[in-house]
Amino acid sequence: MFNVALYEPEIPPNTGNIIRLCANAGARLHLIRPLGFQFDDRQLRRAGLDYHDWATVQLHSDLAAFVAGINPARLFAFTTKGQRSYHTVHYQPGDVLLFGPETRGLPAQVLADIPLERQVRIPMRAACRSLNLANAVAIAVYEAWRQQGFAGVELELSSA
Repeated sequence: MFNVALYEPEIPPNTGNIIRLCANAGARLHLIRPLGFQFDDRQLRRAGLDYHDWATVQLHSDLAAFVAGINPARLFAFTTKGQRSYHTVHYQPGDVLLFGPETRGLPAQVLADIPLERQVRIPMRAACRSLNLANAVAIAVYEAWRQQGFAGVELELSSA
Protein backbone atom coordinates (compact mmCIF):
# COMPACT_ATOMS: atom_id res chain seq x y z
CA MET A 1 0.00 0.00 0.00
CA PHE A 2 1.18 3.55 0.65
CA ASN A 3 3.66 5.08 3.08
CA VAL A 4 2.70 8.17 5.05
CA ALA A 5 5.69 10.04 6.47
CA LEU A 6 5.35 12.76 9.10
CA TYR A 7 8.43 14.94 9.27
CA GLU A 8 8.92 16.20 12.84
CA PRO A 9 5.25 16.02 13.91
CA GLU A 10 4.44 18.22 16.89
CA ILE A 11 0.90 17.57 18.11
CA PRO A 12 0.13 14.15 19.65
CA PRO A 13 -3.63 14.08 18.87
CA ASN A 14 -2.92 14.71 15.16
CA THR A 15 -0.46 11.84 15.05
CA GLY A 16 -2.89 9.63 16.97
CA ASN A 17 -5.63 10.40 14.44
CA ILE A 18 -3.22 9.62 11.61
CA ILE A 19 -2.34 6.28 13.24
CA ARG A 20 -6.05 5.47 13.23
CA LEU A 21 -6.39 6.59 9.61
CA CYS A 22 -3.41 4.49 8.49
CA ALA A 23 -4.77 1.43 10.30
CA ASN A 24 -8.12 1.82 8.52
CA ALA A 25 -6.62 2.47 5.09
CA GLY A 26 -3.77 -0.06 5.29
CA ALA A 27 -1.05 2.57 4.94
CA ARG A 28 2.28 2.38 6.74
CA LEU A 29 3.12 5.35 8.95
CA HIS A 30 6.65 6.67 9.39
CA LEU A 31 7.48 9.24 12.08
CA ILE A 32 10.65 11.20 11.44
CA ARG A 33 12.37 12.59 14.52
CA PRO A 34 12.56 14.79 16.38
CA LEU A 35 8.98 14.40 17.55
CA GLY A 36 7.24 17.16 19.48
CA PHE A 37 6.06 14.56 22.03
CA GLN A 38 6.98 11.20 23.52
CA PHE A 39 5.80 8.27 21.42
CA ASP A 40 4.02 6.84 24.45
CA ASP A 41 2.25 10.16 25.09
CA ARG A 42 -1.20 9.72 26.65
CA GLN A 43 -2.84 12.11 24.15
CA LEU A 44 -1.31 10.18 21.26
CA ARG A 45 -2.67 6.89 22.57
CA ARG A 46 -6.06 8.43 23.30
CA ALA A 47 -6.45 9.87 19.80
CA GLY A 48 -5.35 6.61 18.20
CA LEU A 49 -7.66 4.57 20.44
CA ASP A 50 -6.91 0.88 20.08
CA TYR A 51 -5.75 1.28 16.48
CA HIS A 52 -2.08 1.32 17.52
CA ASP A 53 -2.25 -2.49 17.40
CA TRP A 54 -3.63 -2.41 13.84
CA ALA A 55 -1.22 0.15 12.41
CA THR A 56 2.30 -0.30 11.12
CA VAL A 57 4.33 2.57 12.60
CA GLN A 58 8.08 3.05 12.26
CA LEU A 59 10.24 5.67 13.94
CA HIS A 60 13.22 7.14 12.06
CA SER A 61 16.05 9.19 13.53
CA ASP A 62 15.96 11.77 10.70
CA LEU A 63 14.89 12.23 7.08
CA ALA A 64 18.11 10.76 5.67
CA ALA A 65 17.65 7.58 7.74
CA PHE A 66 14.04 7.34 6.59
CA VAL A 67 14.94 7.65 2.89
CA ALA A 68 17.85 5.21 3.25
CA GLY A 69 15.68 2.70 5.10
CA ILE A 70 12.66 2.90 2.80
CA ASN A 71 14.41 3.73 -0.48
CA PRO A 72 11.16 4.92 -2.06
CA ALA A 73 10.73 4.90 -5.82
CA ARG A 74 8.55 8.01 -5.51
CA LEU A 75 8.10 10.54 -2.74
CA PHE A 76 5.48 13.29 -2.85
CA ALA A 77 5.89 16.29 -0.57
CA PHE A 78 2.62 17.91 0.48
CA THR A 79 3.16 21.63 0.79
CA THR A 80 1.20 24.84 0.47
CA LYS A 81 4.05 25.94 -1.83
CA GLY A 82 3.39 23.19 -4.39
CA GLN A 83 2.21 24.12 -7.87
CA ARG A 84 0.66 20.74 -8.68
CA SER A 85 -2.67 19.68 -7.21
CA TYR A 86 -2.61 16.40 -5.28
CA HIS A 87 -5.48 14.95 -7.34
CA THR A 88 -3.51 15.14 -10.61
CA VAL A 89 -0.94 12.60 -9.38
CA HIS A 90 -1.38 8.96 -10.42
CA TYR A 91 -0.38 7.31 -7.14
CA GLN A 92 1.18 3.87 -7.06
CA PRO A 93 1.50 1.37 -4.21
CA GLY A 94 4.71 2.05 -2.31
CA ASP A 95 4.59 5.82 -2.88
CA VAL A 96 5.55 8.01 0.05
CA LEU A 97 3.25 10.88 1.03
CA LEU A 98 5.42 13.26 3.07
CA PHE A 99 3.96 15.92 5.38
CA GLY A 100 5.67 18.57 7.47
CA PRO A 101 5.14 19.71 11.04
CA GLU A 102 1.89 21.38 11.94
CA THR A 103 3.21 24.85 12.71
CA ARG A 104 5.60 25.36 9.82
CA GLY A 105 5.24 22.71 7.10
CA LEU A 106 8.17 21.16 5.28
CA PRO A 107 11.30 23.33 5.46
CA ALA A 108 12.92 24.81 2.34
CA GLN A 109 15.98 22.54 2.68
CA VAL A 110 13.74 19.44 2.50
CA LEU A 111 11.73 20.78 -0.44
CA ALA A 112 14.95 21.68 -2.29
CA ASP A 113 15.74 17.97 -2.66
CA ILE A 114 12.31 17.06 -4.06
CA PRO A 115 11.53 17.68 -7.75
CA LEU A 116 8.87 20.36 -8.32
CA GLU A 117 6.52 17.87 -10.00
CA ARG A 118 6.53 15.87 -6.75
CA GLN A 119 5.68 18.86 -4.58
CA VAL A 120 1.90 18.86 -4.38
CA ARG A 121 -0.74 20.92 -2.68
CA ILE A 122 -4.29 20.45 -1.55
CA PRO A 123 -6.39 23.32 -2.93
CA MET A 124 -7.96 25.74 -0.49
CA ARG A 125 -9.29 29.27 -0.53
CA ALA A 126 -6.70 32.01 -0.95
CA ALA A 127 -7.35 33.63 2.44
CA CYS A 128 -6.58 30.39 4.30
CA ARG A 129 -3.09 29.30 5.39
CA SER A 130 -3.31 25.55 5.83
CA LEU A 131 -5.37 22.51 6.74
CA ASN A 132 -5.12 20.48 9.92
CA LEU A 133 -2.39 17.86 9.44
CA ALA A 134 -4.66 14.87 10.11
CA ASN A 135 -7.22 16.22 7.64
CA ALA A 136 -4.58 16.79 4.96
CA VAL A 137 -3.22 13.26 5.39
CA ALA A 138 -6.75 11.85 5.18
CA ILE A 139 -7.45 13.69 1.93
CA ALA A 140 -4.21 12.45 0.37
CA VAL A 141 -4.43 8.84 1.58
CA TYR A 142 -8.01 8.40 0.48
CA GLU A 143 -7.31 9.85 -2.96
CA ALA A 144 -4.33 7.52 -3.42
CA TRP A 145 -6.33 4.55 -2.13
CA ARG A 146 -9.35 5.47 -4.29
CA GLN A 147 -7.11 5.36 -7.35
CA GLN A 148 -6.22 1.79 -6.40
CA GLY A 149 -9.90 0.84 -6.22
CA PHE A 150 -9.77 0.75 -2.41
CA ALA A 151 -7.63 -2.39 -2.66
CA GLY A 152 -8.10 -4.75 0.25
CA VAL A 153 -11.70 -3.78 0.95
CA GLU A 154 -14.86 -5.33 -0.33
CA LEU A 155 -17.14 -2.40 -1.01
CA GLU A 156 -20.87 -2.75 -0.53
CA LEU A 157 -22.65 -1.48 -3.57
CA SER A 158 -26.17 -0.30 -3.00
CA SER A 159 -28.77 0.47 -5.60
CA ALA A 160 -30.50 2.87 -3.22
